[in-house]
Amino acid sequence: MPRETNAAKRERAVEVCERLNRRYGPVECFLDHENPFRLLIAVLLSAQTTDAQVNKVTPKLFAQWPTPEAMAGASVADVADTIKSLGFYKSKAKHAVEAAQMIVADYGGEVPADMKELVKLPGVGRKTANIVLNVGFGIVEGIAVDTHVFRIAHRLKFAGPSADTPAKTEAALLKLYPREYWGPINHQWVLFGRETCIARNPKCATCFLCDLCPSCGKA
Repeated sequence: MPRETNAAKRERAVEVCERLNRRYGPVECFLDHENPFRLLIAVLLSAQTTDAQVNKVTPKLFAQWPTPEAMAGASVADVADTIKSLGFYKSKAKHAVEAAQMIVADYGGEVPADMKELVKLPGVGRKTANIVLNVGFGIVEGIAVDTHVFRIAHRLKFAGPSADTPAKTEAALLKLYPREYWGPINHQWVLFGRETCIARNPKCATCFLCDLCPSCGKA
């Protein structure tokens, strides 16, 4: 099989997004939130945990500590007790309190709308920062690569074997896609990953992207 040219791969990548957009349209953030601070904390809590599980604990969490100022004064142990149903709850509680303290001390109580500043916050990497910027501020600076996006990017052969981390996979996608396609990718691909391109036994037989996927039937 001849090697796919960059132009052909880009054309295939764009068609993937066009089909997903026709299928799903705009997809809302799966995490319940009312403002950028609550979104930030919710995304912090979502690492290696389902969004549904996070949405179960955040009402109680934000009822007790609704603002950066309130959470900055919280006991890490108390926050941990509130979110203890989540995986890695102790480290997540520590990051949540420390991030709130830094937001209050360094940013006047406002979540910074800037990638370089966001990734300075405890527990915040590019994935979290991309979601906060995109959903919380309407700023598209990259593509949030979670487990679904990582898996789909590799199954579609949009990221090569050397792109073995979320950061490298994001770099491959940013190079491949025109900027106007970056914004919807995370939420649409997550939905596609949950419904069709699941981790085990993907539904290749009924997948509407099968003709565009080199792994279809082999994943």
